[in-house]
Amino acid sequence: MKRWWCSWRRAISLTRILSNFVTTKSFSGAYASAGELTCLLQIAAFLEVIHGAIGIVPSGLLFPLMQWGGRTHFILVIVRPINEVKELPSVFVTLLAWGLIEVIRYPYYALNCVGSSPSLITYLRYTAFIVLYPLGLAGEMWLMYQALPFIKMRNLHSDFFAGLPFTYYNFVRVLLLCYPFIWLKLYLHLLQQRKSKLGKQQKKKKKN
Repeated sequence: MKRWWCSWRRAISLTRILSNFVTTKSFSGAYASAGELTCLLQIAAFLEVIHGAIGIVPSGLLFPLMQWGGRTHFILVIVRPINEVKELPSVFVTLLAWGLIEVIRYPYYALNCVGSSPSLITYLRYTAFIVLYPLGLAGEMWLMYQALPFIKMRNLHSDFFAGLPFTYYNFVRVLLLCYPFIWLKLYLHLLQQRKSKLGKQQKKKKKN
């Protein structure tokens, strides 16, 4: 039930983003049209981390936590508090990539819960990410770089970092250097999953 709810909400979010773009012919309205809904969905997505940790799904803890942490940091810690970055094209690129990924991923999981997913949905689940994940990465890194002057000017999240020997501004600079390597670990994991899942699907077709 949760999978269908998330899929429906993600579809609404993606529809709002695309509708705004078609209507305005501008990339600047992505957050205004679907930003707060995306924030809500990202908070709710922590359930996926819990499900992996306690074994309800076979994904484990590490990779769901990496993805959830990266997205939550992007949308709730950087974009939401800084009005100046909400209308940047990098937000549009990132939210579009996330939306396209999730409107494929959640129906795949939901259909598996009630039986089995059609081969087309399975293929899209394990293929679309090849393009969409790098697109999302590019949007996230682009936005973080663009946000750096505002983070420094406002001394953003200074209360949280008050007891630490570095500022949030320095943290984001280091994170930008590490981000591609962290992301690559997740991407390679997904490629391994693709090889395993689609390989099994091909063997079933040959047997039939």
